[in-house]
Amino acid sequence: MKLSIKLLLLFFTPSIMFAQSFMISPIPLPKTYIENLDPYECNDMCLQDFLDKGMIFSFMAHADHKLNNKALDDIRKMNVSVLNLGAFNSRGDLNIAMLLPYNKIGKYAASTTNAVFSYLMTKSNSFSLKSYKIESENIGDIEAAFRKIKADGYDYVIAPLTKKGVDNVIAIDPNLNIYFPTINKNDVNSTSPYLYFGGINYKQQSKLLLKEAVSPLVIFSDRSHTGKELATYQKEEFLHPTIDVNESMSYADEVSVYNMQADTSENALPEDENLSDEKHVINYTISRRTTNLERYLKDNEKINDASFFINTPVIKTGMIMSQLTLYDTNTTNILSTQINYDPLILSMTQYRDRKKMIIANSITQENNVLIEANSLLHNDIVYDWINYSTTIGIDYFYKLITGEPREYKIPMQENQIQYNIELIRPGLSKFSKY
Repeated sequence: MKLSIKLLLLFFTPSIMFAQSFMISPIPLPKTYIENLDPYECNDMCLQDFLDKGMIFSFMAHADHKLNNKALDDIRKMNVSVLNLGAFNSRGDLNIAMLLPYNKIGKYAASTTNAVFSYLMTKSNSFSLKSYKIESENIGDIEAAFRKIKADGYDYVIAPLTKKGVDNVIAIDPNLNIYFPTINKNDVNSTSPYLYFGGINYKQQSKLLLKEAVSPLVIFSDRSHTGKELATYQKEEFLHPTIDVNESMSYADEVSVYNMQADTSENALPEDENLSDEKHVINYTISRRTTNLERYLKDNEKINDASFFINTPVIKTGMIMSQLTLYDTNTTNILSTQINYDPLILSMTQYRDRKKMIIANSITQENNVLIEANSLLHNDIVYDWINYSTTIGIDYFYKLITGEPREYKIPMQENQIQYNIELIRPGLSKFSKY
């Protein structure tokens, strides 16, 4: 069998598309084309035989479309990515824009772009991916970017913005399909059919975790907007649990609040109160500079056998957990949302610090091809939920544009990705289901 292999140019590794500033090069990445001149059909057994013999180009010549055999199709998609294969019969160009407020999202300007790029590289369709940098998330800067995006012919936009930026986009109401991987729809007020949301639902995660909590509930939070909002929600949900439609159990109406709020100077402990056996909450707000929790933990009988809910980034969380051990705090369990689903927890804490920890996780579907494609660019979609959410978003847009099935079977309801939530524990060397 003869195969005519048309190499337009030497193909380069995908990483050369990104300069030091993480801006995408305007020079398109050269494509590799494989033309099939074999007049005979090739079934799964035939394709596997090519692979067994190391005849990868013969395999790819016949595997020029989605295969029913998942294992073979995964190999096809990986080689499409690695060899940067072009399609002779593309269904049309994919034009995706990235709206990037570099000053606000930092490293995610690069990593979310890498996530989109890695996904598109696994597909046979030709595509155009262009980034639009904005100096701020003010309405003027966003409107100017939208005018340019429309003028350049892009109808689909991935926009990793903060809540302020999303609120301004909602106010502008552009006639563009925009996906926000960073924001949950419940946190904004949007009725637009063109705006899609992929943010994790921290409140749903908290609600599930609180079913494992006992009184007293001790909440540690930082002074970020997310930290304060979660602390408020967790306190109210613990004291006055809301009932889901599918829940039949009832709760007592009369519970009392014991709110111990660390003052801004962190030099005083809250006032003591006697609340007998009723539910109560102890709420500590910890500044970024705080590294010693002795005044909160040492010989504090009010937190014995408590559940601890930690709403801080992973480094601060590791510090808190190690000091819970240091000061011999009797903990019932330690609860945390997606914020601390991070392998750093496994390396920066001792097992005895984390053995009672329960984490809510919404990164529940894996795609080995996309994981490997991202790893080529040193990108993480296994633990980093924003990169994961970005991948879910481009997958959804790809279906809208091409009509092809999605890689991720996560439903989109009322323009919000509906993630499953699982409870997991950080074990000796890995995470395991709770």
